[in-house]
Amino acid sequence: MLASARTTALFKAADIEVMRLILLAGSAVPPHKVAGDITIQCIEGKIEVIADGSSRILQSGQLMFLSGGVVHSLAGIEDASVLVTIALRNS
Repeated sequence: MLASARTTALFKAADIEVMRLILLAGSAVPPHKVAGDITIQCIEGKIEVIADGSSRILQSGQLMFLSGGVVHSLAGIEDASVLVTIALRNS
């Protein structure tokens, strides 16, 4: 049950980070950006991703890509589990 699940870092190396993000319905991740490119894959449930002033709904099985440095936010429409992969950039 997602209501009792927690966001978890699954893997981190010098050039990649993978995490399972839990977004419950009505919860949100505020606008932010990261240096590296990102993939966001909805594993279960439904989320809204806002990036570059446009909104996209992701449902179970859907994936999107964001370039590094793009300001984005996420919101849970339904309780959701999301796989986030970040390509880390060493400056």
